[in-house]
Formats: sequence, C-alpha cells, structure tokens
Amino acid sequence: MALSIPLLGGAIGALVWGGEFPGPGVIQSRLYILHVLVLPGVMAAVIAAHLALIVRHKHTQFAGPGRREDNVVGTPMWPGYALRSVGFLCAVAAVLVLLGGLVQVNPVWQWGPYEIDSATNGAQPDWYLGWLIGGLRLMPPLEIQVFGHTLVTNPFWGGLAFPTVVFGLLAAWPFIEPRLSRDRARHDLLDRPRDHPWRTAFGVAFFTWVALIFVAGASDRLFYQFGIPYTSQVHVFAPSP
Repeated sequence: MALSIPLLGGAIGALVWGGEFPGPGVIQSRLYILHVLVLPGVMAAVIAAHLALIVRHKHTQFAGPGRREDNVVGTPMWPGYALRSVGFLCAVAAVLVLLGGLVQVNPVWQWGPYEIDSATNGAQPDWYLGWLIGGLRLMPPLEIQVFGHTLVTNPFWGGLAFPTVVFGLLAAWPFIEPRLSRDRARHDLLDRPRDHPWRTAFGVAFFTWVALIFVAGASDRLFYQFGIPYTSQVHVFAPSP
C-alpha cells in the first residue's frame, strides 16, 4: 500500500504533465482536448441523465383541479411543450447573438495592470467566484496552530469550509426536512411559500447569507464606483458584536 500511493501519483503526473512536473510542455494540448471533448461529453451525459430522471419521476405541479400526488396534468409533448421549448431556445440564442455583437465583455486593456494592493482599476474576478472571494475577504484572521506549526491556514475557512457548508447543506436538505417535518411520504404537488412559512424563512435566510457574502466579493467595485472605504464595507458586511 505504501508503494502504491507514490506509483499512483507518478501515473497521474505522467498523465497530466507528460512526466515529472512541469513536464515537456504537453499540458496545454491535454487541457485543450479535455475542454473541447471530455467535458462536453460529461455535460451531455449529465443532461441525458437529467432528462431520463424527468421522464421517470415526471414534472412537479401546483395543486389544482384534477391534480393529485399520483398524476401530472400539463401540456402534451407535441405540439405544446415542444413548441414552447423551441421558443425558449430561440430567445436564448437571440440574447447570446446580441451580447456577442453589441456588448463588450471583459475589456481588460481598459483596467490597467493588476495590482493586489490597489483597487483603483476596479478589476474583479469572474462572477461565479464572487461568493468565494467574499468569503476569503470577510473571514477573520483565524488559524489553527499546534506547537508553533500552522495546521489550518486562514484561506481554508473562506475558500473551502464555506462552500463545503453551502453545498453540503443543499445536498443534505432532502434528508433533513423529512426528519424536521416528520413527513416521509412522497409528494409531487408543489407547495407555495405561504404553505410552509418555516421552510420559506430558512430558504430566505440561507439565500441572504450567501448573497451578502457574494456582494462582499465586489468590494473593489463598490470602492471604485461609489468611494465606499474597505473598512466601512467590512463593518456593514460583517459587523462585530
């Protein structure tokens, strides 16, 4: 077992880098084929699995005349649902074409060089990293040290523990709610927010928590656009007791 771990690591390194790091410069071509072939294949498989689950479990629906937990009352596949989906497809395609032709995306040449100690250029990471950047910026200087050695560094809490809690709670919620509500029956009829106010309250609180940290990730833009100092933003986003 002790020998198998280094052998496995060497095999993975040879697969990724083409040899010992940094390798002979083949990683770019391997990442390219991963990007244009492997990942699209994985996405296609996930989409197919999603559609298969929809066929197997059917669509959910709100309560109404003739609607029960064991049936689905909706529009037929053809022509209703298919034509509506084609309309959505055309609308999305139109928006993408307009964005590609009329909107300037990521004009990095207008922002100047990237300097980590200066926010005067207003540069920001991509939007999907906003909540992670906010978590890293708002996390207090907490590190776990034992006998003068740092076991857990500060970026761990905002960059790994925070998203782990978010995704872990989302994955665990279908198992948590039946225990809290003591209702383990199958339900295919949707509930409106007013039907379960405690669930609505938790969902709004959870969303507000993540959204607030997401907005905190745009502190550079808030400083650049509105002149709000970093210290004032920290007092708002993470007020001390």
